[in-house]
Amino acid sequence: MDAAAILSALLMGIVEGLTEFLPISSTGHLILLGALIGFEGPPGKTFEISIQLGAILAVVLVFRATLVNLVLRAWRPGPERFYAQNILLAFLPAAILGASLHGPITRALFNPWVVSVALIVGGVAIIAIERMNRTPRIRSVPEIGPLAALLIGFGQALAMIPGTSRSGATIIAALLVGVERRTAAEFSFVLAIPTMVAATAYSLYKARADLDFSAFGQIGIGFVAAFLVALLVVRWVMAVIGRIGFTPFGWYRIALGGAMLAWLALG
Repeated sequence: MDAAAILSALLMGIVEGLTEFLPISSTGHLILLGALIGFEGPPGKTFEISIQLGAILAVVLVFRATLVNLVLRAWRPGPERFYAQNILLAFLPAAILGASLHGPITRALFNPWVVSVALIVGGVAIIAIERMNRTPRIRSVPEIGPLAALLIGFGQALAMIPGTSRSGATIIAALLVGVERRTAAEFSFVLAIPTMVAATAYSLYKARADLDFSAFGQIGIGFVAAFLVALLVVRWVMAVIGRIGFTPFGWYRIALGGAMLAWLALG
């Protein structure tokens, strides 16, 4: 593995960690960065799929106390049961639709043009919803309720369109049903664990013929970079999102999407 391969794997891992849990689309950024630097990783997108596990591990570490409580107490009546129920209900739409639409969406929509447009549309949606200035009525994950959890889950399913952002779609849906910002972020992050594990496992299974042990060094670099950066990002978001809101991310999406459309048009 030469220096260029190491550097490109490191850059891709850093971008994955930075963007996976912000409402700005990690898949979109990886597609755009890969196009810009001419990234050549393992075939079949196994690199991009595998480094997501590093980001997932970061969330598991940050929310380990919550996860342990769910494992120990979700079987009996109480807030942990409602918490686990809401996560399961929100997970189902993406699981069902993802299994049936993964192939067509990957073939038809994974390109920089779609990503750029989706970034802009999502940015406009985030800004518009933040400006509604609703008073939140749901301030903890157990309070979300079955219907609201399902609606958030259908929002997450929209993230199969690259550039939409899984965290962005779930957060937007959560805000629309009355969840306050910090709780919306927490729900999005914990929901990412079953969703991303299932999506990664399914994608790796589909790409099993392309798996190459010689590429594990490159994957390992991206994995570690994604884990360390995502760890910092998740902790930062949980600390400040109640104060800064999501509007800055909306403007960032619009600016990046517009710049990429201009670059693609000129190229």
